[in-house]
Amino acid sequence: MFPLVQILHEKNFTITGSDIAENSIIKYERELGIKVYIGHNAQNITGCQLVVYSAAILPNNPEIIAAKNIGIPCVERCILLGYLASLYKTSICVAGTHGKTTCTSMITTLLEIAGENPTSVIGGKLPLINGYGKAGTGDKIVVEACEYSRTFLKLSPSIAVILNIDNDHLDYYGTMENLKEAFFEFGSMTKDFVVANADDANTMEVVKRLSCKVVTFGIMDGDYRACNVKNYRPGFYECDVRYKGGLICHLKLGVPGKHNLYNLLAMCACAQNLGMSSEIIVTAAERFHGVERRFEVIGERNDAIIIDDYAHHPTELKATLNIARELNYKHIWAIFQPYTFSRTRLLLNEFADVLKNVDHVVLLPIMGGRETDDGLVASKDLADKIPGCVCTSGFLETVQYVNSHVEPGDLIITMGCGNVNVVAKMLAGKDDGHKELRSE
Repeated sequence: MFPLVQILHEKNFTITGSDIAENSIIKYERELGIKVYIGHNAQNITGCQLVVYSAAILPNNPEIIAAKNIGIPCVERCILLGYLASLYKTSICVAGTHGKTTCTSMITTLLEIAGENPTSVIGGKLPLINGYGKAGTGDKIVVEACEYSRTFLKLSPSIAVILNIDNDHLDYYGTMENLKEAFFEFGSMTKDFVVANADDANTMEVVKRLSCKVVTFGIMDGDYRACNVKNYRPGFYECDVRYKGGLICHLKLGVPGKHNLYNLLAMCACAQNLGMSSEIIVTAAERFHGVERRFEVIGERNDAIIIDDYAHHPTELKATLNIARELNYKHIWAIFQPYTFSRTRLLLNEFADVLKNVDHVVLLPIMGGRETDDGLVASKDLADKIPGCVCTSGFLETVQYVNSHVEPGDLIITMGCGNVNVVAKMLAGKDDGHKELRSE
């Protein structure tokens, strides 16, 4: 929701809002002069002309009920996002199970460096624009296109990027075939061309059915390929980028992790097809240093480094932990907060397979998010599959346990898309955690 708030606020709309608990986003909103209520209440909508809600809000929400009773229009976030995106000449919509935020941020960085002054809607905070979104003056918008509940089908992409298609959100889609069909519909809506990962079998199965122009990228295959890949320092990669065999440029990633080469290649494909120079691509790659909550260094505790990452799917956890291993710390601590009961139950074995090879694993209780606890799965079920794993009751117990066992030279990583980042800040002495304990 926050990128839309930023954009509409910059366009001089009057915004108010509500949430279930205090958090860092609310702090940013209040700094903009926006009134935010804690708790959902019918009185909160007094005087408004439109109510916008996220996919996590249920129909029995008191503000939704009150708005409908007095005739105030209510629209889901994706409807408003689709409308805003349609106002721009070129909309670059980045989809995929993994990497959306990073790739959207890379493309935003590219356009900023090129002087395009784009509008952007990102799922993480990009330091370059000091926010999650920005209302630019240019004719391009870059949008992180989420597949959950088919919300990305409300967009009208000029350029559609498909990074990968993995087994997530199956609580909504039911089967992988339904998920792939949604990505096919997304690609079919594209006006100019689709940028697709040639190394991802599910993506290629989808795009081969499209009638529009498709540009591919990859390390093993693709129109745009990363060749001569190597480390230039631990965890950081460089490569030659070739288009159909011809050298375009030599790039150095400003963020760690080999998986980020795919995000980089997607950016290159967009840039070249938008007529941008190799020099701009090289500069963008080197100047992009990541997004908040994507392998973000938070601080230290007892001479151990503390990292926070948004990883919440087994594939993402694996990529994050692979980066960590390349850095050669003494021991790796994985503090994981599972998100949603359905995902945890469905991918229980996959989560266990990734985590069982980590030196120390600490599990927080499952954060339900949009779901209620049906009693069918708990963090202990996952812990039972991971030798030596410790389950805690919440933030404070986690911090106390890690503080008493971590050693100098260790690497601590908090992972999850809920509010586990508060644990990282508590360990680093930057947050007492009290404001966020209600939403554990």
